[in-house]
Amino acid sequence: MDLHMQSHQMTHRLPDWRAAAMAGVAGGVVFLVLDMLAMSLMGAGMWAPTHMIAAIVMGPGALASPASFSLGIVVTALIVHFALAVGLGMILGLIMAPFHFDSSWGMASVVGAVFGLAVYLVNFYGMTAFFPWFAEARGWTTLFAHLVFGIVMADTYLKMEVEESDRGMSAMS
Repeated sequence: MDLHMQSHQMTHRLPDWRAAAMAGVAGGVVFLVLDMLAMSLMGAGMWAPTHMIAAIVMGPGALASPASFSLGIVVTALIVHFALAVGLGMILGLIMAPFHFDSSWGMASVVGAVFGLAVYLVNFYGMTAFFPWFAEARGWTTLFAHLVFGIVMADTYLKMEVEESDRGMSAMS
């Protein structure tokens, strides 16, 4: 146990930025699908998440008729959503690499779930000071989608990252 705990001490190790970005995209896709499905099942309409996300940059006017499809809303929401998802993938990479949380699938999944929980708390309890409409989306379904988002990101990062020794070998070739 002592040896295992010591293996998670911080070392100077940078993340694989490509893997972190792709992990953010993968987690973002899964999250968006889950959130749209959940909102649809709850009667809010499958496009409600896109209206909430687009309102971050477009303002509360984007929240009008949340059940309807609007190309401008969807495009804006996708740009904002995936920019945030890639950024969060980078942050998760910065957490996983130096602490060697990418040492196993179990460790990566636990770290991902904790990260997803943290993102949920920040988004739906902290950011509501700036974007009050997110308070309406608090709940188990959104929490579940964030947990899955974190797990998918962490596991995708683990699957896609190139070990430092592999990076050195590919740089030499």
